[in-house]
Amino acid sequence: MLLDSVHIITLVNFGLFDLLGLQLSPRIRDLGKITLYRAGSRAQVEADFPHTGPLLTRKLNTDLIAEHYDDLLRLAGSLKFGHATASLLVGKLSAAGRQNALAAALKEYGALRRTIYAARYLADPAYRRKISRQLNKGESLHALKRDLLYAHEGAIRARHLEAQTEQAWCLTLATNAVVAWTTEYNGLAVESMRRAGRRIDDEVLAHISPAHSENINFFGAIEVDIEGELAQLGPTGYRPLRVRDTLF
Repeated sequence: MLLDSVHIITLVNFGLFDLLGLQLSPRIRDLGKITLYRAGSRAQVEADFPHTGPLLTRKLNTDLIAEHYDDLLRLAGSLKFGHATASLLVGKLSAAGRQNALAAALKEYGALRRTIYAARYLADPAYRRKISRQLNKGESLHALKRDLLYAHEGAIRARHLEAQTEQAWCLTLATNAVVAWTTEYNGLAVESMRRAGRRIDDEVLAHISPAHSENINFFGAIEVDIEGELAQLGPTGYRPLRVRDTLF
């Protein structure tokens, strides 16, 4: 039952993302286990695509999609212009039964979009690497948040919504401060190395995430001497960069 629920939610998300002009790009771990859909008859698809046709095991209800396509666009418009929240719509549509024609049409449309995505994911190794790189960046951001929330072991434990919201905003503020600080100084370091003659390609920089915490001290009471810190700033308003000889 749990697997069925996850499957339906995924189809709903694929459909909604595409209707909003976005691409849902998850890492597909068990690609061979997901159901792939075809638009035509089994015989015709297998004749046209002898290698991949047999993998398309279920037929799409394209008539249902066409019948409710205008309603699907209105649904996407409600999301885009803030008339309904994504969590509310996804929850209601995922829980809807087969008698709900709009939900059924969205799941069929999501099945179509997921099949197209799976085909591209399987056929394009560079695309898979790009997705993995972006997901790794997202995971590093989650890891940074867990580190910043170390006293509660990465969990928001406040009982009331107002306190939970306050804690979440504080965590967001702290996370953004770390990411902004690291991004700025990474940029300064890259510029300094390039001026020194080091070759650093932009393609390499695309693999770097500023959401790391090796340079952050999470523990103890930290007192900041504001005047002393300001006195250390250079003419550009930044601290001098550390060089290799002064790291240890």
